[in-house]
Amino acid sequence: MRVFLTGASGFIGSAVIEELKAAGHEVLGLARNDANAAKLEAAGVAVHRGDLAEPETLAAGAAACDGAIHCAFIHDFSQYVENIAIDRRAVEAMLPAMEGSGKPFILTSGTLMAEAEREVTEEDGAAKDGLGAMRGATELLVEDYAQRGVRAMIVRLPQVHDTKKQGLVTLAIQVAREKGVSAYVGDGANRWAAAHVSDVARCYRLALEKGQAGARYHAVGEAGVPMRDVAEAIGRRLDLPVVSITPEEAPGHFGFLGMFASRDAPTSSRLTRERLGWTPTGASLVEDIENLELDPA
Repeated sequence: MRVFLTGASGFIGSAVIEELKAAGHEVLGLARNDANAAKLEAAGVAVHRGDLAEPETLAAGAAACDGAIHCAFIHDFSQYVENIAIDRRAVEAMLPAMEGSGKPFILTSGTLMAEAEREVTEEDGAAKDGLGAMRGATELLVEDYAQRGVRAMIVRLPQVHDTKKQGLVTLAIQVAREKGVSAYVGDGANRWAAAHVSDVARCYRLALEKGQAGARYHAVGEAGVPMRDVAEAIGRRLDLPVVSITPEEAPGHFGFLGMFASRDAPTSSRLTRERLGWTPTGASLVEDIENLELDPA
């Protein structure tokens, strides 16, 4: 299968490329500049020049391939709402280009976008309010096209990690280095789901090959890692004291991350494992933090 991949030169996209190529698929990777194009060429990937902010370029890439995986997202949290809108316009361009084709399309969403009073499952739809509703609207668009001749699916990601990056936990590490303490909110019992990047890449590949139209898949290796455990692992790796802060202190301490720092978002992947035959085998989030490859402070 020839697969159009957005976010191809990024942390997750690079792992997806390796996974797809190992399984015999070809990749057409989106590159918005010469540096990204050179990285893709070095990985043996065909390059499609385009940009999330130019949706027509994405439509052309999707139309030229047998399927598409949309991993790209602008991770500038100072313009988060605007970036969600850019992401939605990109999806709005790609899906019509695939309508009626039966081709697979995979949208990337996030487990922290869900709003529930219990462990979230694949049967839980998009959140109806808050930040989750903003990205949830894009999930609903994908579900609509699953009824319009596209094998459209959603892969929700937790904190994706290896020893170099750890999703939003990377921001917590940066804050800890700046503040001189590793903090958690309250008793730190709130949980975030996590998965090793190699497991996530395999989940994308399995969904591409045998996922069902309209399905939601959770690329979750650990259903819920307590944030106190995360803070303590950061403290050990950076040799910093670990402290508890109040919910009122969280926005000032964490900045943008403060809106998620106390979120309890355990997430199940039981149905994903059963339906795709997916078994996570990578290191845990705490293990990767403890073995973190640190840049000079």
